[in-house]
Amino acid sequence: MNDLCADIGFKSINHVGEQLCGDHVDIVEQGDNSTVIVLADGLGSGVKASILSTLTSKIISTMLAAGLPIEECVSAIAATLPVCSVRGVAYSTFTIIHLINNETAELIQYDNPQVVIIRGEKNYEYPRTEMNIGGKRIYKSVIKLQENDIFLAMSDGCPHAGIGMSYNFGWKREDIIAFMEAFAAAGYPAKTLSTILIDEVNKLYGGKPGDDATACVVRVRKRVPMNLLFGPPSNRDDCNRMMSLFFSKEGKHIVCGGTTSSIAAKFLGKPVKATLSFERSDVPPIAEIEGVDLVTEGVITVNKVVEYARDYIGSNKHYEDWSLKRDGAALISRMLFEEATDINFYVGRAVNPAHQNPDLPINFNIKMNLVQELSECLKKMGKRIKVSYF
Repeated sequence: MNDLCADIGFKSINHVGEQLCGDHVDIVEQGDNSTVIVLADGLGSGVKASILSTLTSKIISTMLAAGLPIEECVSAIAATLPVCSVRGVAYSTFTIIHLINNETAELIQYDNPQVVIIRGEKNYEYPRTEMNIGGKRIYKSVIKLQENDIFLAMSDGCPHAGIGMSYNFGWKREDIIAFMEAFAAAGYPAKTLSTILIDEVNKLYGGKPGDDATACVVRVRKRVPMNLLFGPPSNRDDCNRMMSLFFSKEGKHIVCGGTTSSIAAKFLGKPVKATLSFERSDVPPIAEIEGVDLVTEGVITVNKVVEYARDYIGSNKHYEDWSLKRDGAALISRMLFEEATDINFYVGRAVNPAHQNPDLPINFNIKMNLVQELSECLKKMGKRIKVSYF
């Protein structure tokens, strides 16, 4: 067993004037280390394309995750989906990335732009085997994974960007490769890489996409543990046990909350050094404790992190806010969203008397809900989460 894991992120933009996207990405976990990722592009755009792509990706991902061969998956799609009355074709195009034990990637591609693999910050030309299934030409590749490999799957809305505007014949594959190679060394997470690419595609379309466009990025990386302490324990006698467990864990340590940081400082025998510089008006300033990687305020800061997390798994419009700024919420977000793969939460159940003021929109339940919602968002990012209450 290796210590590699897959960071998966995707983003789509809709055809101008359409409420629904004709592309769909489906991700199905097979145990802890194997994953099936399907990007399907439905014929045309709008409602019909959305239905076709959603059904295609759901059928393929579910059947492959159950261990059925690709031939049966394609046959099932042909038999299940309606035939397009105009084109006479029964299903959408698709790209499958099947990660097996985080050691091998199996690529299966039908009529979508060929998957780009960036290895060692350069384009990697991988072998392809042609298969004929139900009269369709399908390409299959098997690739041994290496750390920092980047897989880029996309719908044809990406290379079609800029036709008749920025480019005569669209954004060529070699141009897309050169564009992504420039960001490969920066260590961006998969979601940010897909956002960067789709934002550029949207610019080439002049903000009015002539087709649905989707980018799905898989970034292979080593597992990185992270630990976050939030709130003092309900029983004061548990302080030392909570701190011992927290600081004995491998990885970086984040402490959130004024009382919590005082307890942590006392346990470590180090002072809390407060900073009074506000990086932004809606997030309290951070502090410092020797032996702790990051010390922040509690509920207000964590609430901001939850806002960023909600946006991250959706449109990711605010990634520049948390990826560039130096306030507590932005720093926590970078550590959890970009650096960490395995996150341990240590949550104290003590009730803060300051939060019982009826004029404040903060109470014990909100604090617990923040932890629960943040955990759910991080799970959707593909993180392994463990929450311990005290």
